[in-house]
Amino acid sequence: MGHPFPLREIARQAGLSEATVDRVLNGRGGVRESTAQEVRRAIADLDRQRTQVRLVGRTFMVDIVAQAPERFTTAVRAALEAELPALHPAVVRSRFHFRETGPAGEQAGTLDRIARRGSQGVILKAPDVPEITAAVGRLTAAGIPVVTLVTDLPASGRLAYVGIDNRAAGATAAYLTGQWLGGRPGNVLTSLSSGFFRNEEEREMGFRGVMRARHPERTLVEITEGQGLDTRQYDLVRAALERDPEIRAVYSIGGGNNATLRAFADLGRDCAMFVAHDLDHDNTRLLREHRLSAVLHHDLRHDMREACHEVMRFHGALPPAGPLLPSPIQVVTPYNMPARTAG
Repeated sequence: MGHPFPLREIARQAGLSEATVDRVLNGRGGVRESTAQEVRRAIADLDRQRTQVRLVGRTFMVDIVAQAPERFTTAVRAALEAELPALHPAVVRSRFHFRETGPAGEQAGTLDRIARRGSQGVILKAPDVPEITAAVGRLTAAGIPVVTLVTDLPASGRLAYVGIDNRAAGATAAYLTGQWLGGRPGNVLTSLSSGFFRNEEEREMGFRGVMRARHPERTLVEITEGQGLDTRQYDLVRAALERDPEIRAVYSIGGGNNATLRAFADLGRDCAMFVAHDLDHDNTRLLREHRLSAVLHHDLRHDMREACHEVMRFHGALPPAGPLLPSPIQVVTPYNMPARTAG
């Protein structure tokens, strides 16, 4: 397992003892495979953050904890690592704890391990459930600030929220839907990954409120708990289409858009308009192919930079600032894709 990093740096990145890391690196045995994988991930993270490791300055070790499909967590990792050099002279090092789905208790356990091990801050995307709220409270009691990302936990004692105004995003989607469909008949499918993420709930409320006020003649058909994963999403969408032959449009709040479009195609159904969220690698391709009508996007790099700044302010490394404003909502079509994704 070749690497150029000191043992103590690998141990710190992995959150393990130097003795454990030494056993893994030298193949001495007595270590679980999952622990060896943590060491390998730590070395890979250090390699991506190589410029930060070499800088001299105040160091902040930040943990990023997220429950989301791989396409989103990949974008989060890339956004943070792209912003790291701009945070100089501070040195922000990051550890990642990602999963696509699972019981809330497991994610709460991850937060408790961070509280015991120590961290300068946690950036968190998690469902708004009592187990997570309690775990965030234990982190803050341990002096570890928590910044929520994309979806908020307002009752948890978190330090700040970074992301868009999700009600406004849902209302924007409703406006676009009404404009695109015009006088054509058809019902609208709204798709959530889970009913426990506050951001999705707020988007749905914003969408439903505007549709009821401006387009009361349209029926909204809701599906949920696809977790943004293609297999689950396909089954849910196909069943909804089979039940309702009038569905002609989609507002995708929680992802799984490849699967949604495949269900339409397999049943020979036309999707007249499709509004989605986030320019991840799937949606970038689908938008370029004109299979999505528009994507409501926000700059993850801006969000990750603001989250790091909040952690640094908590520790007195930056001067106080006013309340964080919501991230701007960008309406992206195939003709105005940002340069970083339009290639």
